[in-house]
Amino acid sequence: MPGTVLLLAASPVGKGCLVDAASVLPVLAAVPPAVLAGTDTANVVELADPLEPQAVLTRLRAAAAAPGPLTVYVTGQLQLDRRQRLPHLALARTTPATVRYTALPWHWIREELRLRPTGATTLLLDLHADRETWQWLRANPLDSGRNNTVHGRIAPPPSRRTVAEPAYMRAIATILRSGHRPPPDQLHQQALARAAAEGGATAADLVLSAPGPLPGDPHAVIADAVRSGRHADAEALAAHHERAAAQAYGPASEDALHWTEVRADLAMFAGDPVRSCRAWLAVATARLNAGQAPDAPAVEAAVDRAHHQWGRIGEAGPARELGAALAALRGRVPGRREGALDHVQRKLRRLQTQA
Repeated sequence: MPGTVLLLAASPVGKGCLVDAASVLPVLAAVPPAVLAGTDTANVVELADPLEPQAVLTRLRAAAAAPGPLTVYVTGQLQLDRRQRLPHLALARTTPATVRYTALPWHWIREELRLRPTGATTLLLDLHADRETWQWLRANPLDSGRNNTVHGRIAPPPSRRTVAEPAYMRAIATILRSGHRPPPDQLHQQALARAAAEGGATAADLVLSAPGPLPGDPHAVIADAVRSGRHADAEALAAHHERAAAQAYGPASEDALHWTEVRADLAMFAGDPVRSCRAWLAVATARLNAGQAPDAPAVEAAVDRAHHQWGRIGEAGPARELGAALAALRGRVPGRREGALDHVQRKLRRLQTQA
């Protein structure tokens, strides 16, 4: 089965730049796609210094939906937003004051990859952190998803007026240019050793290495069913786990809400935006009713996904019904996209006029 490769290199333009992230892309691009993916054939998507987080999300979402192995190479720098103090991948227009709106929230990467089967996704990361983010990382692990194989390093901020080189990712690219891709753990160790030998890695770096195998994980069984087109089987299994979690921990528990989110994604894969939108609205409402903040990542993600699925509904009746509920939620959870509430209200007015 063909593999998919996403090459993402991003760093701010100007004095906020800590690492020359895009400099490694020509070296990676010189590696044959099949070697980058570790498969016989592969499709490669390259994002060099992207400007908009939504554009990156669109490419990431498409890569996550592709069948077969996925390898994501990320080079760049991490910064915290001032409001929630959560890690973001800085993009070209990012400044310390605009992280929340111009950078890619790291939890978006985790969310987009969470339904992929165990062992099907590998992330190779060469990241630098500013001083504030570096202190945060000393107490908080960078969560890239439990089903994913993750290898790489996070480097502390370079000295003043210095732009660092992505030495670890350059070492990865140099090794792969030989035409052979070792298993990810071996590739990681070889790259660390090579970067250290060339002075591009130090003992101060945070080393990331997580294999991600979960035997008997129901997510893998569900993903298998989706790939085979057995959407009803996937939905039935997820519904079973949702009921079990609700009985054991309560319907508003994280375990139960997780399975509601899985069912929302399964409805999307099955081409049922009405059911998917309804499920995401239920998740967002449950989280808000449980006292979660309107700008909490899980709340924003649920409303954003409900909005996305609502836009795909072709029938006027369900669109009007769910649009009214979405507009009420958007009033409480405006999200990061400017004008989201206005968009819902304008479309609702058109739908009501048609009725």
